Amino acid sequence: MSVNDEREDLIRRITEAQRGLGRAFAQHQSPLFSSNLTMRQLKVVMVLSANGSASGQDLAHSLGVGLGTVTGIVDRLITQGLVSRHEDQHDRRVRRVELTPAGAALIAEINDAGLEHLRRIMSHLDTETLRTLEQVTRTLRAVADKLDQECPGGR
Repeated sequence: MSVNDEREDLIRRITEAQRGLGRAFAQHQSPLFSSNLTMRQLKVVMVLSANGSASGQDLAHSLGVGLGTVTGIVDRLITQGLVSRHEDQHDRRVRRVELTPAGAALIAEINDAGLEHLRRIMSHLDTETLRTLEQVTRTLRAVADKLDQECPGGR
């Protein structure tokens, strides 16, 4: 087996294991599953969580939809109390959308539930495995950060 074949086989096995881990996480009831958010609404909330605020155009670009579609999604999120819309301080023609405290709390609750499940799993690992996992995780993060700097947004 060539080095490239071995690398591809390892990457395949790791991604299969991660897919299985994702299914294990999905089996635990998360606030995500008890929310009434559609997939597009969740994407908007996640974009706002990552970016702080966004214009309608920014959201349309992130979701790959038209501005009219974003307007409807944002209107429904406003009704649910998860986002607010206001004028841009630098350009009054632009309306910015940002999370409300309730929207930020929902994202925190979703993230915390996933992290708590991960902590429960990791609590069953021996110390040497945790050291290795910590090193691998830091390395993955460093590569992800480098790639993001080279090509923001993953494009």
